[in-house]
Amino acid sequence: MTDSHQPAPPRPTSRDVARAAGVSQATVSLVLGEKWPGRVSEATAQRVRRSAAELGYRPNLAARNLRLGRTRTALLVVPALTNEFFARVYTGAAAVAAEHGFGVVLYPSPDGTGPARDPFASARAALDGVIASSMASDALSALHGAELPLVMLDSDPAGTDAAAHVNLDIADGMRQVTEHLLDLGHRRLVHLASAVDTWTFAVRAQALQEAVGAVPGATIRTVRAPLDVRAGREAAEQALAVAGERPTAMVCDDDILAAGACKAARRLGLRVPDDLSVTGFDDLALATAVEPELTTVQLPAERVGEQGMEALLAVLEGRRAEPGSLPVRLVVRGSTAPPPAPRA
Repeated sequence: MTDSHQPAPPRPTSRDVARAAGVSQATVSLVLGEKWPGRVSEATAQRVRRSAAELGYRPNLAARNLRLGRTRTALLVVPALTNEFFARVYTGAAAVAAEHGFGVVLYPSPDGTGPARDPFASARAALDGVIASSMASDALSALHGAELPLVMLDSDPAGTDAAAHVNLDIADGMRQVTEHLLDLGHRRLVHLASAVDTWTFAVRAQALQEAVGAVPGATIRTVRAPLDVRAGREAAEQALAVAGERPTAMVCDDDILAAGACKAARRLGLRVPDDLSVTGFDDLALATAVEPELTTVQLPAERVGEQGMEALLAVLEGRRAEPGSLPVRLVVRGSTAPPPAPRA
């Protein structure tokens, strides 16, 4: 009685492809690794591909990556993904990574900005490089010593730790917001600033101060709050409840704080924008969920992720990453208007 379970045929190897195509194994590697242009003729490349397809040959990517010292994996270090902006950054990075046969592993900082656990026993063995937001830079301490290529997002371009930087023109965004409010006639402004001490928020504060300082009679006062709606509301209530002339506009470091400012205005019986204009930053989905909809600065989050991954790929290939800042734009909606007329 014969055994009906025949052993599986052996998996075809690159040697089999080389024999079928009448070329060396080195030529097979060049063609299937897409490194043949200029070294192998088009006709030979087609013959190798055809032989591989007929034999059903699939390169052993795991073995190839080990041989190259590459895992084709990038780590994206961001604050907690409850922030929509960073979810969109991941979407952009993952799309470019997929085009190049890379995967992206997410490493969110558990409390949003503080240190996180080392995600790998040996980061050097598990990763090819790191893309990190400046808002989660403390989390990078777990990776120190791994000597991995690092691309920083939205961070000080003068920093020397990174192999490349991908930035937004944050200063221009804050100038656009401030000039919009000043052009409407606002002269008493409050800056509802993020309590997170990072480069991106320091740039916003400086650009705001400079724009207001350039207009005679305009004043700006700063209050700080953690990046959540409740903290923003509480800080805004305190800023609006001070004795003397009430501010007519509140410039917020992001849309979450701006939503808190709108809640504070309602609790104090103020109407947005009739009594108080409010601006945000980021243009999250939240910006059009509140009523009135927020005037805010639109940031190309997915493009940040795309360019971050493109920069890492350039570094890994020994190329220079493209410098420059991504443009941002003001989106004017219903939360801003001219200040109320002075009472007689």
